[in-house]
Amino acid sequence: MELTEEQQMVRDMVRQFVDDEVVEAARTAEKEKTFPEDIWDELAELDLTGLTTPKEYGGFDADMLTYSLVNEELARGHLALATALSVHCMVTSCIRQFGSESQRDRWLPNMRDGRPVGAFALSEPDAGSNPAEMTTEAVRDGNEFVINGTKQWITNGERADVVILFAKTDSNDPDTVTQFLVPKDTDGVNVGKHEEKMGMKASDTTTLKFDNARIPAENQLTDVGRGLKAAFSILNGGRVAIASQAVGVAQAALDDAIEYANDREQFGTEIINHQAIGQKLADMQTDVQAARLLTYDAAKKNENSVDAMAASMAKYFASETAVNVADDAVQVHGGYGYAKDFDVERYYRDAKITTIYEGTSEIQKKIIARHLKE
Repeated sequence: MELTEEQQMVRDMVRQFVDDEVVEAARTAEKEKTFPEDIWDELAELDLTGLTTPKEYGGFDADMLTYSLVNEELARGHLALATALSVHCMVTSCIRQFGSESQRDRWLPNMRDGRPVGAFALSEPDAGSNPAEMTTEAVRDGNEFVINGTKQWITNGERADVVILFAKTDSNDPDTVTQFLVPKDTDGVNVGKHEEKMGMKASDTTTLKFDNARIPAENQLTDVGRGLKAAFSILNGGRVAIASQAVGVAQAALDDAIEYANDREQFGTEIINHQAIGQKLADMQTDVQAARLLTYDAAKKNENSVDAMAASMAKYFASETAVNVADDAVQVHGGYGYAKDFDVERYYRDAKITTIYEGTSEIQKKIIARHLKE
């Protein structure tokens, strides 16, 4: 797909930044299990934390394809960093689309600069793929809402300052899911356990607990019962972002496998010359490019309207491709691929999450199948 001159410039700028700053920082961050806040601040200096912030608030206001390109390149260097940014941008998108003028004035100019950081609280311990089963409740009490419940798998959970929360106004009525804006420093909002994950060790992933947390009534962002529709609208763009990140992880794994295959000698020649390895790399290259084009197509189709089928196809195919390509990259490296001395070991662990968060592969196939019946 042909890129505009501006899109090429943005891609090249982020690619250079990743090569110069992110790749090495990612190794340290994953080893120490700490989020690279200094790199986050550099993202802000590049205006990337304002990707989905409107220009009238000083934001980048990127088109969907540019947003995809940024996510792809960042994930090529560090998936945890790219995921943190995409969640932050989901929050600014929510405030942009559903917030009042005063809320946009209060939050967006600073969020454009990277702080406050945003978190998106939809999933719960017993409500993941089916968020309608959530039990978190926000009950109206005069000019306030009182919130009780627990949210899980919250990216930026510890470091966030503002949370987009989805809760029922009546826990017994599944049709009352509503969207709220909750400042993180609200009394009764507490960070729970930090998740110990297979991959994305540097990602700040926690539970959030709400214990009689009170917020002003004006922090209600959607009408009662319109929360899930709002969430699915935002998640549609999020799925394009995750597809892009999956392409980035797959490309990183492919790049490392090609480099290793051209350097490693066995039986008197570089292993890329052995048919089994050469054909494996050919399959990897083809699948990565197919995932990329499917993702770019979804980005274009979701620019001015919602195309859930395109987003789900991209998310499904790209994430499964990331898993398969990372697996093959480990295999190309042989025993070294299983050691932490090589980045492909991390790509292998990180890739799997792209098939799970923001809708599992099974959920994406369900969405695609549903559209085939229409």
